[in-house]
Amino acid sequence: MEIERLVQTLSVEGHALARAAEEAGTEAKVPTCPGWQVRDLVRHTGMVHRWATAFVADGHTSYHPDEGLPDLDGAELLSWFREGHRRLVDTLSGAPADVECWSFLPAPSPLAFWARRQAHETTVHRVDAESALGGAPSAIAVDFAVDGIDEVLRGFHARPKSRVRTDAARVLRVRAEDTDAVWTVRLSSEPPACERGDTAEADCEVAGPAAALYLSLWNRRPFPRVAGDSSLATLWREKSAVTWG
Repeated sequence: MEIERLVQTLSVEGHALARAAEEAGTEAKVPTCPGWQVRDLVRHTGMVHRWATAFVADGHTSYHPDEGLPDLDGAELLSWFREGHRRLVDTLSGAPADVECWSFLPAPSPLAFWARRQAHETTVHRVDAESALGGAPSAIAVDFAVDGIDEVLRGFHARPKSRVRTDAARVLRVRAEDTDAVWTVRLSSEPPACERGDTAEADCEVAGPAAALYLSLWNRRPFPRVAGDSSLATLWREKSAVTWG
């Protein structure tokens, strides 16, 4: 996806997250993140925004630690979040296309990486904030959800730290039914190997609308449909969590 579109999505989603958090109240529980209250969600996402901004704004070419979580709550916390979100959007919007800085997943450029990563980070956490209000989350565009599925399967879980592994070789297929996007995920004792397309016979297929699959792969909702060996869908839900740090 184009960087401009990703940054615009980041802007919209950050504002929506703040609105939902304000409406729910920072003491509200977050059903999609068991054990968290809205204050935890806002602190975490605001910290990540500042952490990402520093790489692009300051040109860190190696890993740089975050600044930790703020001891803020209520209106003061939401103001802090909005300020950091605005700075991230402004930094990505104003950065030169050839900016050099550290990143941790394959991308056409560091700027493309950070725009994509923060757009998806903020979208998933916007859904978390809306879950504190109850009801269905706001819509996610099909092409953006497809891009997010790509990032999860071919980015995060291609890394050595992925725990989604099987003793014997197995194949998981992910099919977005409202578009032609299909992924084949080969599971083994090594990190998952994912490719686009229906390239191998699957032991299990998870299918549904792209936005629903996107949230399912981030463990925000059950898979819409599972066919074949459901233990692979269970494996995903039990082992795929991406943790901070």
